Amino acid sequence: MTLPVTSKVAFGGDYNPEQWPEDVWKEDYRLFDAARIDTVTLGVFDWALTQPAEDVYDFSPLDRIVERAGAQGRRICLATGTGAHPAWLARAYPEVTRTDFEGRRHRYGQRHNSCPSSPVFRRFSTELARRVARRYAGNPAVVAWHIGNEYGGACYCERCAAGFRDWLRRRYGSLDALNTAWYTTFWSHTFTDWDEIEPPSALTEHWRGPDHTAFQGITLDYQRFMSDAMLGNFLDERAAIRESSPDVPVTTNFMGMYRPLDYHRWAPHLDFASWDNYPPDDRSAARMALTHDLMRGLKDGQPFWLMEQTPSVTASRDVNPLKRPGLMRLWSWQAVAHGADAVLFFQLRASRGACEKYHGAVIGHAGRSDTRVFREVAELGVELDRLGSVALGARTPARVALLFDWDSWWALEISDGPSRLVRYQQVVQAYHRALWDAGVDLDVVAVTADLSRYDVVVAPALHMLKGDLAKRLEAVAARGGSVLTTYLSGRVDEHDNAFLMDVPGPLGPLMGVRVDEWDARDPEVVNPVRLDTGAGPLDVESRLLFELVIPQGAEVVGRYRADFYAGTPAVTRNSFGLGHGWYIAAGLDQAGVAWVVRQVLVRHDLLGPYPEVPDLESAVRVTPDGIRLLFLLNHRDEPVELTARTGGVDLITGDRVEAGRPLRLPRLGVVVLREDR
Repeated sequence: MTLPVTSKVAFGGDYNPEQWPEDVWKEDYRLFDAARIDTVTLGVFDWALTQPAEDVYDFSPLDRIVERAGAQGRRICLATGTGAHPAWLARAYPEVTRTDFEGRRHRYGQRHNSCPSSPVFRRFSTELARRVARRYAGNPAVVAWHIGNEYGGACYCERCAAGFRDWLRRRYGSLDALNTAWYTTFWSHTFTDWDEIEPPSALTEHWRGPDHTAFQGITLDYQRFMSDAMLGNFLDERAAIRESSPDVPVTTNFMGMYRPLDYHRWAPHLDFASWDNYPPDDRSAARMALTHDLMRGLKDGQPFWLMEQTPSVTASRDVNPLKRPGLMRLWSWQAVAHGADAVLFFQLRASRGACEKYHGAVIGHAGRSDTRVFREVAELGVELDRLGSVALGARTPARVALLFDWDSWWALEISDGPSRLVRYQQVVQAYHRALWDAGVDLDVVAVTADLSRYDVVVAPALHMLKGDLAKRLEAVAARGGSVLTTYLSGRVDEHDNAFLMDVPGPLGPLMGVRVDEWDARDPEVVNPVRLDTGAGPLDVESRLLFELVIPQGAEVVGRYRADFYAGTPAVTRNSFGLGHGWYIAAGLDQAGVAWVVRQVLVRHDLLGPYPEVPDLESAVRVTPDGIRLLFLLNHRDEPVELTARTGGVDLITGDRVEAGRPLRLPRLGVVVLREDR
C-alpha cells in the first residue's frame, strides 16, 4: 500500500457541505473549477449527522455529498467521521468522556473528549468506520481514507488506569522488572501488586503541572501508553475499513512536532503520512521545513500529504496574523519541495458559526471569487497544473540525517534538572536551522532508522540512548562519516535511569570526552565561547547550560571564556575510525551552531548550491525515473539575484535557465528547475 493514486499534486482541502443548503454546493463547485481544486476531504465531523441515535444510521446526507463530489470529477479523501463523538453517545454512556490531569470527569463538549480506553467509544467508533467504508468502498472517486482527526488529549480515568496496568504487564512481565525500571526503592515506592499503580497526575506523582513529577519513569511510560492507546483507536478503525476496502490507502492527519504522541510509533500503521501545518507566525520557514522533513521521514522518505493549511489566517490563537501576499504560495511550494504530493487547505468554504467562523477559507462568507485570497489560491492551482505529475513519488537524496526522538523529548522536559529552560524542540530547531541555512538536503528520522546511507548524523539533545544506537553511530564515524551531538546527550537509558558511567554515557568513546559537572544558569547569563577557526578566533555566546568537559582524546575546537571553567573545552572533535565525533557542550547561539555545523558539512562537500545567500531555501527531489528537481524558494521581502549553478527548465514558468547565467527570484519567489540530465 502506498500513496493515493493521483495524476498530479492533489489540490483542495476540507469541505463541509453539510453546513450549508444544497443550493450553495453548485456555486461551490463552480468556484472549485475556477481555482483548479481537484480534491476534497469529506465527512471529518459527520458522526452526529450519520448516526443521530444509537440504533439509527442515516447516510442520505453523506450519500448526496459524495455523489456530488464524484459527479463533479473530484477525488475524495473520505473521513470516518469519528473526529468528535456525538452528544447522544456521551449522554447514554458517560464513560466515553475523558478525565483530565486534575482528575475532573468531563461532560460532553469540544472535540478531543473521547477516552481512548473506553470499550463503548471503541465499539461505536469502529462500527461507524466499518459502515462508512462498506458503503463507499469501490467508489472510484474515493482515493484515501481519513481516520479520526488530529488525535490528541490524554485521559486519566479508571479505565485508562486499568489499561495502563495491562500495558505495563506486557512491557515488563513482572513487578520486579517494573520496580527496577522505575527505581521505586526511592521514596518507598516499591509496588507489590499491579493494582497499586496509579496514572501519574496532579493527584498522584505530579506537582506544578505535567512536567514536574517525582518519578520520571512512571510519567514517561504513561506518555508511551497514552500514545499507544490512541493508536489502538486508529487501528480499530483501520481494521474495520480493511474488511471492505483492502486497497485504498489509509491515513490520519498528524500535527507535526506534536509532543503528546510519538508519531514514530504510529508511522508503520499508516499507508502514508499527512499533517496539518499551522505555523505561529510568518517567520517560520525553517521550522516548517523541519516538520515537513520529519513527516517525510516517518515513512522512510516516502512523500506525504499536506492535509491542512490556512489560505490566510488561523482562528485558534490569541493573535492570528494574516499571510502576506505571496506567502501562501511560497509555503505551499515549500511543502512540495520537501516531499508533499498534496497541497490541501482548511477550509474550502468558511464556517458561518462556532469557533472557526473567522478561520481562513478559500471561499469566504460572501462567496466571492474576486478576493485576494481566492485569486492567490487559483493562481497556485494553475501552477500545480503546470507541474503535472512529474514530482509525484519523487524522493529527497539526503546524505544528512537529523535524529528526532519523542522519548528524548519527553524525558528531557520532565527531568527535575539540570535546567527546565532547555527545551528539546528549541535545541533541535537550532541545529536544523543551521542545516537549512546551508542548503542541505536532509532526512529527519527516528533513532531506530538505518543510518548506513548517511555521511553526517546530527543528534541534538539525544538525552535518551536506546538499544544499539551508540554502536550504529560509531559505525557512521568508523566508515568516514561525522556524528554531531550536544550537551544533555547520552544521559539516560530507555527507562530514564542514569547510566552508571561517565557522561555522555555510551557515546563517550565516539565523542572522546568525559563530563563530570555541568552548570545551569538563567537566560541573561552569557558565557562567551571562542572557536578556533584556523583563520583566527570567532567569539560566540552560550547560554542556559555549560558542561565541563575533560577531553579523553578529543581535540578542543572551542573554549569557554568566563567563570571558573574559563579555558576549558566547550566544543570538541574526536577522530574515530575514518571519521569524527563532534561534541558541543554548551548552549551556543545560532552563529556558533552554524559555524560548527558548516565545519562538518564542508568536510563532506555537502553545502547546498547557495549557502551564502540568507533566507534562500534550496531543496532537491529526484523522480523515480531519475529526473532531478531543484526547488529554490526566496523567503526574503526583496528580490535576490543569483548565478544559476545548473541549467534546465523552470516548470512553473516554462522559461529556460542556463548554467552560469543570471537567475532572478522576485520577493517570495519560487523556481522549480527540472535540471538537464
